[in-house]
Amino acid sequence: MRHTLTIGMIALLTLSACGSSKEDKLQPNYDDGRSVEAMYDDATTALKEGRYIEASHLFQEVERQHPYSQLAVKSQLNTAYAAYKDLRYDEAIVALDRFVELHPGNDDVPYALYLKALSYYEQISDVRRDQEITLLALNAFDALIKRHPDSSYARDASLKRDLTMDHLAGKEMEVGRYYLSRGQINAGINRFLVVVRQFDTTTHVPEALHRLVESYLILGLQDQAVQVASVLGHNYPGSEWYDASYKLLNPAQRQQLIEGRNWFDKTIDAILKPE
Repeated sequence: MRHTLTIGMIALLTLSACGSSKEDKLQPNYDDGRSVEAMYDDATTALKEGRYIEASHLFQEVERQHPYSQLAVKSQLNTAYAAYKDLRYDEAIVALDRFVELHPGNDDVPYALYLKALSYYEQISDVRRDQEITLLALNAFDALIKRHPDSSYARDASLKRDLTMDHLAGKEMEVGRYYLSRGQINAGINRFLVVVRQFDTTTHVPEALHRLVESYLILGLQDQAVQVASVLGHNYPGSEWYDASYKLLNPAQRQQLIEGRNWFDKTIDAILKPE
């Protein structure tokens, strides 16, 4: 019996030793006396080859072992980029905030702000879910555009900002339609007005105007319905939503649309501008 236990313990120790040896091989030796340039090159190679965890560790070691070198500064940014590529967005954002805070005058700050915005943007979910990430993406794009409007990243940031705005408007429309379907007309109107006033450059405005026409007619607010239909027809004359609104109106209201063209400037100001 003792002989059996001894053999078992030897086998267990052997397996344990093998496991440790294998684990050691998986963990790079960062204190092996390599130069900062060699370590940075290895990190860059790991990044290019998609070994993002290893790249992050190597870039962090460049900064730890050579904190005053220029490559340490680049490593801070590359650590964030490796996390971003590995979809570790929270880590990327923290690293990017740190980079901007430590090096506010660095030429790569616009890129850092852009990468931060992308880290939020690529987490945006569908319009049926909470839009906190969408708002964070919008604020991040706004920060880049405001602080560095002439940077090479500003144009793409503007395009993605527009898409982010469209996403937020879509959320408002989704909620507004829900209220409308439940007979909560005033609550729906409030959502549609948010789209028209705050997201007036998005693709959702024509439908929002149509939903306002629909809602006002349900409430018996005939003049408001015709007024909004006028705005819809003036700004989106070929829209399917104008056709839909036109069909909701009776003949007298349709005639009123034709005769009421002198309202346009006033009604656009009243609907499209914030109060």
